[in-house]
Amino acid sequence: MKNKSIKIVKRPRLKNPILIAAWPGMGNVAVRAVEFMIEQLKPRLLAEVSSEGFFYSHEAWIINSQISLPRLPKGRFFYWSNPASRNDLIIFLCEAQPAVEKGYEYAEFVLELAEEFKIKRIFTFASMPVPIDHTQPSRVWATVTDKKLLKSLSSLDVKPMHVGQISGLNGLLLSVAKERRLEGFCFLAEIPLYAIQIENPKAAKAVLTVFSRIAGIKFDFSSLEERSKIVEDEIEKLVNYFKSGTIPGPISDEEIENIKQTLASVTKLPESAKTKIEELFGLAEKDITKAGELKRELDKWHIYKDYEDRFLDLFKSDRKDRN
Repeated sequence: MKNKSIKIVKRPRLKNPILIAAWPGMGNVAVRAVEFMIEQLKPRLLAEVSSEGFFYSHEAWIINSQISLPRLPKGRFFYWSNPASRNDLIIFLCEAQPAVEKGYEYAEFVLELAEEFKIKRIFTFASMPVPIDHTQPSRVWATVTDKKLLKSLSSLDVKPMHVGQISGLNGLLLSVAKERRLEGFCFLAEIPLYAIQIENPKAAKAVLTVFSRIAGIKFDFSSLEERSKIVEDEIEKLVNYFKSGTIPGPISDEEIENIKQTLASVTKLPESAKTKIEELFGLAEKDITKAGELKRELDKWHIYKDYEDRFLDLFKSDRKDRN
């Protein structure tokens, strides 16, 4: 393709592929849903989007008492052949939202690849903060690029979203898709107003349940259900501190960190995450500049303490294999 910002690593033959795209957002609903999909389906790498010009560094990482080189977020496409359906999948996952003024251009690049593979239908996921309790079911709402598409959702347990806003690329992508006359769907799962900063695996499962029925894909949701129970239990402990009968205010940063630490201690690390961590250790042993990416991956799963000694060993001055 002409766009040099996208590097295609493979050109598989796909049958009527549909695109699922995700960026971070409230409750981490979209990213967690797509990460789960990748863990379950084990798709292959299709292409990468260059981050140059789309993201700007706003912080510095300190490793071994020194500033490390900045690393820009990655955007990757994967593909998966669906043996049980006439629609294969192309999955796009980005580690961060691009700079606000670059969002439209980034969405165009994603859709350029979609059109390269003759994609005509696109799905995104998002969250809908509402005044519900964290123990209540997460209902799913839907919005589409054309009202006629709502008929295809009539047999599903979703509610049409009549008015509102979807922040970030999970929404903007569909606006750009409509300009290009592509069919677009966004499924939004309800999350509690007071816990928008915390990962919500229950909501991720809710949107995936709806999507799985459309795509004809069966998922084993046991890991999401287990993680959802842990999150709910931790939030419940915090809510019990509130003596009033009303819904509490937003959870503090300290409380969020406590919840994350508990999740890390009781949640099994996915095999895909273990494999990636080992690959990053191997890369960092040969090229110490890769240590920053490794540190971010460990922090992502809140397991840095478990690997701290091994991580610091990378910086020993007597390493002979360091570049």
